[in-house]
Amino acid sequence: MLDKGPVRVLLVDDQPLLRMGFRLILEGEDDLCIVGEASNGAEAVRHVRELAPDVVLMDVRMPMLDGIEATRAIAASGSDAKIIILTTFDLDEYAFAGLRAGASAFLLKDVAPAELISAVRVVASGDAVVAPRVTQRLLETYVRGAGMDPAGADGDGGQRDGADGGGQPAGSPARPARDPLLEDLTPRENEMLGALAEGLSNAEIAHRYFLSEATVKTHVRRILTKLHLRDRVQAVVYAYETGLVVPSNADY
Repeated sequence: MLDKGPVRVLLVDDQPLLRMGFRLILEGEDDLCIVGEASNGAEAVRHVRELAPDVVLMDVRMPMLDGIEATRAIAASGSDAKIIILTTFDLDEYAFAGLRAGASAFLLKDVAPAELISAVRVVASGDAVVAPRVTQRLLETYVRGAGMDPAGADGDGGQRDGADGGGQPAGSPARPARDPLLEDLTPRENEMLGALAEGLSNAEIAHRYFLSEATVKTHVRRILTKLHLRDRVQAVVYAYETGLVVPSNADY
């Protein structure tokens, strides 16, 4: 990140005061740079193409094009920009929809300044996800049952429904067919994918398997390449949606 210069950030929200607040916080850091602002999803997609930001802070509810659809469009465009969804509640169906659409993390709108700064740096680095155990909790909540899948909110029609319509009990997790791409993973990479799904950091994975962090990073990079995933959080979503991780029945 230091070799490439400051992290380039795009602010996307239809509330000017919120954008101003985030700008004041982030511009005080030498390694962060605000390259532009957008007030709706359509502007965000255009600015990503024109300004090539490293990180996009993306609101969800906006006019013209909402943040979920904008995230999906940016991810589909092949952009390297990492997207952080801004939500109101930590167990928000829109946060889950954003992760499914291609976002790398989510943050609450009332996030503390220090946490916001850290989140932008972490997501830009690609080494970890923001609040991994909260992300895990979110996924367990929304992947757990058919009635909780927010596909209607994100508009993709439910690419992996939580019930097969053939008598599977309501509220039980789906049992999708095994993805053929998983056959390309080595036994060690399968272990690493499981650890990622638990929300473990590189350091925690290295400690568990007696590996160096550099080796863990190499495994993670190979997993993402083989499974055609954008980043670590997409690997976590993938693990839940393909049934590699079965959500617990604990209440949150």
